[in-house]
Amino acid sequence: MIISELFLLISFVLIALLITGSIVYSTVKLGISPMPSSNKAHLAMIQLINETGSGTIVDLGSGWGNFVIRIAKKYPQRQIVGYELSFLPWLTSSCLKKILRLQNLTLHRTNFYHADLSMACVLTCYLFPKAMEKINHKLQVEKSDVHFLISNNFALPSWQPYKTIQLSDFYKSPIYLYKIGQTKTEIK
Repeated sequence: MIISELFLLISFVLIALLITGSIVYSTVKLGISPMPSSNKAHLAMIQLINETGSGTIVDLGSGWGNFVIRIAKKYPQRQIVGYELSFLPWLTSSCLKKILRLQNLTLHRTNFYHADLSMACVLTCYLFPKAMEKINHKLQVEKSDVHFLISNNFALPSWQPYKTIQLSDFYKSPIYLYKIGQTKTEIK
């Protein structure tokens, strides 16, 4: 009995260390930890998605799947694609996708900077300023069907938002909607 309890304890500790190690490794490698958006942010982003038509939605940095799974369930007629490099969040969202049988959701464990986003009508993201700079560059260089970008908290450099929703949270977080190719401004 004591040996089985000890084995369970050691197993639990090893699993906890592997999980922690995986998240720390991904955080160091990517420069940011997988951070889920708040429910208020999700609702505001969904409100903006309602204004984007019927094309494919691509979530850049889909994390634990909180948002992509929610929009895949809400918009079963739309193709939803998520990109996530961190192993554990990607694995979690992939398992949830299978459990919920979301046929319209595709999850990639790939760097979205190197992905072909030409099929995307809408990009959604909750990234950080340096990542937004890279997305800005990608949008300027590549030809794609991206019509909208919805960003939680971080602005897209050199673009003017078409619409901004200010959340009623402690930080008054902004959610931006950009019309790509229509409202671009040059910042000097």
